[in-house]
Amino acid sequence: MARISAETRARNEEAIRAAMDRLLKGDLPHGGSCDLKTLATEAGVTRTAFYPKKNRDGTTRPGPYQHLAEEFERRLRTLPDAGEVVDPRIAQIERLKAKVADLKERLAQRDETVAELTTFKELAVSRLAAQHDEIVRLREQAAALGNVRRLPAARPGTAPYGSCS
Repeated sequence: MARISAETRARNEEAIRAAMDRLLKGDLPHGGSCDLKTLATEAGVTRTAFYPKKNRDGTTRPGPYQHLAEEFERRLRTLPDAGEVVDPRIAQIERLKAKVADLKERLAQRDETVAELTTFKELAVSRLAAQHDEIVRLREQAAALGNVRRLPAARPGTAPYGSCS
């Protein structure tokens, strides 16, 4: 691979820095994210230029733009600490995580309410059944004694007994 001239290298570094600033401000291309792949694409350089290289003897040397990749990653890590979200997908993920937590809380409260209402319903039905049994027992007792008379049925169109109207 041919070596690039100092002028080309400076031009590429300038393009990388400009692309870095755009990405870190949130100006992401469609389908891109705030990462080295998008940075390389936006700057018009190969992504491999951001990574260390191996010499023929097996030793490693820094990539031509590795220092810019490290700067980009460092700046990217500091943005959330400042409260800035560059990638809208990350903001969406955070918003959805908060919504899921809220929905889980609401679901837990709803489950608790349903459990309380189920207990109340069982108690109410139990009390109604006990009252019904007591009414049936008292009716049987009254019928067995024979000293209780039934009131005559009300005639249609007349007020019930004891009515004030």
